[in-house]
Amino acid sequence: MRVGIPKETWPGETRVAVIPAGAAALKKAGVDVAVEAGAGAAAGFTDDAYRQQGAAVLTAPEIYRDADILLTVRAVPPGGTLRKGQTIIGFADPLGAPDGVREVAASGATLLSMELMPRITRAQSMDALSSMATIAGYKAVLLAANAAPRMFPMLMTAAGTIASAHVFIVGAGVAGLQAIATARRLGAKVEAYDVRPAVKEQVQSLGAKFVELPIEAGDAEDKGGYAVAQDESFYRRQREMMLKVVAGSDVVITTALIPGKRAPILLTREMVEAMLPGSVVIDLAAERGGNCELTRPDEIVHHRGVTIIGPSNPPAMVPYHASQMYSKNIITFLTHLLGKTGAQQPALPIDTSDEITRETLLTRDGAVVHPRLLELSKARA
Repeated sequence: MRVGIPKETWPGETRVAVIPAGAAALKKAGVDVAVEAGAGAAAGFTDDAYRQQGAAVLTAPEIYRDADILLTVRAVPPGGTLRKGQTIIGFADPLGAPDGVREVAASGATLLSMELMPRITRAQSMDALSSMATIAGYKAVLLAANAAPRMFPMLMTAAGTIASAHVFIVGAGVAGLQAIATARRLGAKVEAYDVRPAVKEQVQSLGAKFVELPIEAGDAEDKGGYAVAQDESFYRRQREMMLKVVAGSDVVITTALIPGKRAPILLTREMVEAMLPGSVVIDLAAERGGNCELTRPDEIVHHRGVTIIGPSNPPAMVPYHASQMYSKNIITFLTHLLGKTGAQQPALPIDTSDEITRETLLTRDGAVVHPRLLELSKARA
């Protein structure tokens, strides 16, 4: 079986799906590996490093022509022509951009989505969303520290005492928790809020204060542990109660994302205007429209002395380690799909009785097969 690793073509994407050490692991599993020339360059991995690990270095047309399996960061849209019987694995944004998934289905290729990895124990090492959220939470704090006109730690100096910066994290998922940990390491005073009361203990274990707002949420999280979208009246009450906390913060980092939906507005113009000049907002939901009303993806907005930064792809700002983590996730997933004898077969075995395979499988035999996408199509019809 032949695995191809193409160079990413998405604008601003610097990650590579498999690093040289990962290519060696695939070779050990009995798979032939080919990487597109320059695929790892932006992340710091040279073509020679891949050759030293036994991978062939080819052109993009050769990769797409010869590979049985394509391992990518951004699977949709593909960077080349897919064919029947080929399998492509990567982030596909199936709930946000289902039209791209249908185009892959029309090619006859099989598509598996890294976003839809079930949150079960045996899939933890394949959970690329969590890996990338860890990178995003870390990078968000560094962006804030760089943009802020004040330092984060409390310092007692001959020139007087410098007070700690106040950092408020909205959303205590993987990205939020990593942001808390990073801000605390830099010495900031950290507060955090999440619609899910169950995360209070995790927030406190990292040395942050959990902000409790006396408002009732519906089902706060789904079976996978992700926050569930609430109605607009809930978000309105939430914003009203958060105003005081936001106004007293030097940095606000928002991380609230709902799979397949526009990010909820948590910071209004009024809330930003209540912040002191020199304050910073880092919006990690920028790719989905942003949690801040004033966010413009991949732009730095200055509004009445407040800086608002909305990076649409924070992991691509730390491509070396983001690629390292993603490579481990996707290779573990592929190894799971191959099973004990898969590498010796002419096509990737697809066992839909397995929950991991079933939940990530988007297209097969020329059709979209994932139930959530089929339901989405019916709803839009």
